[in-house]
Amino acid sequence: MMEVQDGAELCFPQLLNTSCRRPMSSGFQAVFLKILLSSFSLLTVAPNLLVIISVSYFRQLHTPTNLLLFSLAVSDFLVGLVVMPGAVIQQTSCWFLGDFMCFLCHYISFIITSSSVGNMVLVSVDRYVAICDPLHYTTRITVRRVKLCVCLCWFFSALFSIVFTKDEVTQPGKHNSCQGECVFAIDYISGLVDFVLSFIVPVTLIIILYMRVFVVAVSQARAMRSHIAAVTLQVSLTLTSKKSELKAARTLGILVVVFLICLCPYYWVSLAGYISPNTSAELFVLSLLHFNSCLNPVIYALFYPWFRKASKFIVTLQILQPGSCDANIL
Repeated sequence: MMEVQDGAELCFPQLLNTSCRRPMSSGFQAVFLKILLSSFSLLTVAPNLLVIISVSYFRQLHTPTNLLLFSLAVSDFLVGLVVMPGAVIQQTSCWFLGDFMCFLCHYISFIITSSSVGNMVLVSVDRYVAICDPLHYTTRITVRRVKLCVCLCWFFSALFSIVFTKDEVTQPGKHNSCQGECVFAIDYISGLVDFVLSFIVPVTLIIILYMRVFVVAVSQARAMRSHIAAVTLQVSLTLTSKKSELKAARTLGILVVVFLICLCPYYWVSLAGYISPNTSAELFVLSLLHFNSCLNPVIYALFYPWFRKASKFIVTLQILQPGSCDANIL
């Protein structure tokens, strides 16, 4: 009787010696956690899908800055569509999808994190040129160049991530202690290299660029206040343009700061080697990192009127009308 009861608690009852035990949480706790994480996943997928549709569909939104937001939204969308469901499975049940799917989920998570950091660097460069060298912005930062940079960012993120996951390709499941577990780990040296290349270097670059943007933005704000009495049309248009760029810099600055706050704990834990939610600390930092994907559309909704207007067009199905892609969104 005891052997049958123990077998019922195993992920694979036929493998008594090698199978993992099922999660020890009660039925109510498991259902509540599954509903909570599934809802969190849905709240991440839906608004980021609105950003993707908005930027790709409405022609007025085909700007270099919005293309960078589009790339970020794709990263956040994949978090809600792939990474979060994987976390739901790991936290509420045994892992029955096999070692390859376990590797694939963690590999995609690696790519998403690396590409998000790269996109934040591109956002910082975009704002740096827009504020510090506005006369050459339209010639240096073009839609074509941004598309190329975004594609290169994703390509090198995939290439970079495979270097740190190559052991899982050759020996899938090597870190699992039993059948029905999904554990992913990298050695200390690889973790340190990843920490430097994916965190220290890009974050330092982001901080330097935004410090420069902040200094120039303050000087421009003072200049605008000193010329506020000007009444000519040319000066008025110039001031409006500068205010628009400063507002965009402030909004994207908030986006970058929130991203860094959510990213820092993740890298401190991943530096220890293990990056799967097996402990409460690791679960917390992974949840915080994933929560950033849900926060980004909220920031867009608060600070970008075009996102609210475009979302209304999409939700009310006005985009099905002929010529709606040329609608005035801005």
